[in-house]
Amino acid sequence: MSSSTSDTPRRAFLKSGTGLTVVGVSAVAGVGYLLHRPGNDRQLVFGTLTDAMKEVERLAGAAVKPLVPATAWNWSQTLEHCAQSIEFSLQGFPSSKSALFQNTLGAAAFNVFAMRGRMSHNLTEPIPGAPELDASTSDATVALARLRNAVHNFATHAGPLHPHFAYGALSHAQYEKAHAMHLANHLSAFDVQG
Repeated sequence: MSSSTSDTPRRAFLKSGTGLTVVGVSAVAGVGYLLHRPGNDRQLVFGTLTDAMKEVERLAGAAVKPLVPATAWNWSQTLEHCAQSIEFSLQGFPSSKSALFQNTLGAAAFNVFAMRGRMSHNLTEPIPGAPELDASTSDATVALARLRNAVHNFATHAGPLHPHFAYGALSHAQYEKAHAMHLANHLSAFDVQG
């Protein structure tokens, strides 16, 4: 038996082993990301958009402040970002991860978040392809109205929903859970002054 013939299975084994190592390291890094908890995170949990909006209204009715270093976005940017996410579930996301990503890592991340009842993600990462958030305004009146409208439109929407840019296809109930967890994660980085 020639050495080139006997090396073929060995090379395949080594390549697959390397691939498994890369997947394993990626999975470990992913777990760290899923368990990431920034300082000053209030760890809010909401089961529905109605529950999440109660906290939005509580914060909006007071002097709200970001909890440093939990987020670098102001209150208006945060409300605008959360509204965008809900709007895109109805209109379609401007840019999406591949179907492979959505059906593997994306779906797995959503399932982990749903089991925990809580999402963890970078609180200053924009939605891919979304219009830039306006950092110049500290008046959140327009952003708050936009979020209220987005939540209302989602609640009354009876048609199909567009796939999430990372999680892929979600039912209405799953999407509501995703939006509630998204709001909880962002609202955890704010509290009332005093």
